[in-house]
Amino acid sequence: MIEISVTCDNTDRGLVVASLLQGFALSDVQHSVHTSESKRVHLYATAAPLASAAWPTPDEAYADAPGVLDEIGWLTRTAADWHDQNDREYYLRKAAAYDRIALHEERNGPSGCETETEVAEATAFYLLDHDRDGDGNHGGYPYEPDHPAAEDNPRGYVRQEYALWRAAQGPTPQHTHS
Repeated sequence: MIEISVTCDNTDRGLVVASLLQGFALSDVQHSVHTSESKRVHLYATAAPLASAAWPTPDEAYADAPGVLDEIGWLTRTAADWHDQNDREYYLRKAAAYDRIALHEERNGPSGCETETEVAEATAFYLLDHDRDGDGNHGGYPYEPDHPAAEDNPRGYVRQEYALWRAAQGPTPQHTHS
């Protein structure tokens, strides 16, 4: 394992984390605001060199994610007061929530006529389309949204992008719902 410490502008935190993820499997990413310059941030991470460009597993992608019920609550509140139809965070979090629900279904068997797996695939494809047509505001490592591997595994793409997004957000409080 490698310990990494980076100081950067707070606005560049996501870009720095995404760049580090190109060469390392990061865990335990933490940040603290630099005391003398409030626009600067220190990032600390434990890292291991990447062995291959594999999709994150669900456990890796959603390790520090809020509980599914918390995410559904956030999605509901955001949709009720939504002004930006191009809000990538909303589409990403929605696709990740449906992916997590589908994972539960896949372990326990289908529960309805339109399976959660089908909904997860549809929201994942929507995120892919949004990212292809968007402003480039996606992690894209190791797979860009127009890469054939992303098209072949849209839920893997959601996990990749969610893991990158969560790492760039910094630590969050623990939630009790799953």
